[in-house]
Amino acid sequence: MPFQPKKGIIEWKVHFSSSIESVYNALTTDEGRSRFWAEEAREDNGFIEFTILNYPTYKAKIIEAKPPELFRLEYFGTDVTFELKQTSDKGTDLSLTAVTSNEDTKQEMTAGWVSVLMAMKAAVDFGVDLRNHHSERVWEKGYLDN
Repeated sequence: MPFQPKKGIIEWKVHFSSSIESVYNALTTDEGRSRFWAEEAREDNGFIEFTILNYPTYKAKIIEAKPPELFRLEYFGTDVTFELKQTSDKGTDLSLTAVTSNEDTKQEMTAGWVSVLMAMKAAVDFGVDLRNHHSERVWEKGYLDN
């Protein structure tokens, strides 16, 4: 089976030992997002302004939010959906689907979403921030970072 075989679609899953509410709050609150995703990610009037090291500030549009099971936004030209399901062990399964018509964007974001989701798991389940927070140790310079 080829890696990420669907044209224009990125799909990842991750399991959290944390509650569905904790995982949803990490995605949908300013404080939650700033713990793993961006230096700052402030929501205002249906948009999230992401401040990411060495990138221009980016305004993402929130497309849909259905607490605590669904969060969807437009992010760097992709349509990204996070679906959450509580598991029998009181944890949470998160499924991410990102859709883009640009195959170059898909290639870069396939790895990027792994980085974001693993940083999210570390922050939500273990209270650990995996990011460098250093402008010289960033993604475009070969460092694993968000």
